[in-house]
Amino acid sequence: MKKFTRIAIANRGEVAVRIIKACEELGIETVLLHSEADINTRAYRMATKTICVGPAATAESYLNIPANINGALAGGAQAVHPGFGFLSENADFAEAVNKAGLTFIGPSPEAIRALGDKVHCKELAKQAGLPLVPGYQGENQDVAHLITQAEKIGYPVIVKAAAGGGGRGMKLLKSSVEAHELIESAQREAQSAFGSPKVFLEKYLDRAKHIEFQVFGDSTGNVQHFFDRECSVQRRHQKIIEEATSPSLTDDLRRRMGEAACAIATLGKYKGAGTVEFLLQDGEFYLLEVNTRLQVEHPVTEEVLGVDLVKMQILTAQGDFVHDNKQIRAPKGHSIECRIYAENPFLGGVPSTGLLGHVEWPEGPGRRYEYGFDSGDTITPYYDPMIAKVIVWDENRPRAIQKMIRVLKDSVVFGVHTNIPYLIEILSHKEFVMGTMTTRFIETYFSESLKEPALTEIEKTVAAGALLQLRGGAGETAKASASPWASYWRGI
Repeated sequence: MKKFTRIAIANRGEVAVRIIKACEELGIETVLLHSEADINTRAYRMATKTICVGPAATAESYLNIPANINGALAGGAQAVHPGFGFLSENADFAEAVNKAGLTFIGPSPEAIRALGDKVHCKELAKQAGLPLVPGYQGENQDVAHLITQAEKIGYPVIVKAAAGGGGRGMKLLKSSVEAHELIESAQREAQSAFGSPKVFLEKYLDRAKHIEFQVFGDSTGNVQHFFDRECSVQRRHQKIIEEATSPSLTDDLRRRMGEAACAIATLGKYKGAGTVEFLLQDGEFYLLEVNTRLQVEHPVTEEVLGVDLVKMQILTAQGDFVHDNKQIRAPKGHSIECRIYAENPFLGGVPSTGLLGHVEWPEGPGRRYEYGFDSGDTITPYYDPMIAKVIVWDENRPRAIQKMIRVLKDSVVFGVHTNIPYLIEILSHKEFVMGTMTTRFIETYFSESLKEPALTEIEKTVAAGALLQLRGGAGETAKASASPWASYWRGI
């Protein structure tokens, strides 16, 4: 049986921090494989050792397979944890890691090819008789051919990256007029984010809920599911609020979807953490895709079940994790996660980069924060603008919603704009409170930009005081209104 003493992390941001913490609890050292742009981030400071694998461009650093493997070997690691995104679902990377004498912390290359590639996964699901959304998963990637297939399916049609997830490389085609430009755009984004331009098409279900099941294959190949999450609150096809468990499932539906999730994972001979995603509409569910990695929203599952999925991943890769059915209990209470993005909610969510002057997350029972930046760090324009995840737990869903609103109002992010005001508006909407939202919830009820609130006299006084502190004295007061710092208070 393997026992790791040092693990390399081929990723960045909050997920790198999360993996470092799990390794520390297991007494394992870490090697952070980072880009030139991620020096002086939280993960960089926390890792036992750091090795730069390339410049800011992802193709030359986080997606560079030889650079990451050479970095792991040079750092003295025995294993590589890929986190999520980047190379986490790249079968070639997993295979190269294993050939280099390292252990890939995740499913086998064969399982990634069978399930992680969205096209191959659907072929496997067909064999298993699982319900699928109508679409096209062929090898012909010529844009004209894809447009023909979209017209056969019937608009609206959604284009997705075959090797990706997280909303990257995803475009909604409403008619043939815009199809050519959007398909090409999806292919370029898929190449940039996942190293492959391959896409596939699906009929867009316009009243669906997005439900997913956490699955986990232990060291013996026994697959269990760890119940469900609902991720229907999405903007531009990217999740921004997730919760466990879903408020939309009956006991019977939960049982049938959980069985389907385990069936597809078992067919793929799955080991480690994975997620089976479904669309649910009019009481019928359809397999969407399988994510062969840790999921951004995994904390809500951990909160309602009291498990540590990252530790379980590492122990499974060592060959010493086996499911104890007595420990897989029913979910307790309710958990909600909000993704905090560095963006301006008053200007259509445009990215907001720059220095984080001050960051403070309010502590208290049932509150959890996962973040990759501290006060004094800089949000760069090179990567996903998510800077943190806020997770709450409480006895039931209404109390969890109220706790999340309170926590967001008390959180302080000073220096860049964030989507916190947008999240509070969503959480307060009656349809979210009732749990009846679909994937078109935001599109239906919210505009791209929030109306910017007027300043109160107290806020003006606080902002002026903060400016004085930042600029180093009262003599700067007269310059404050013209300073670029003048907008920083809105990030509070």
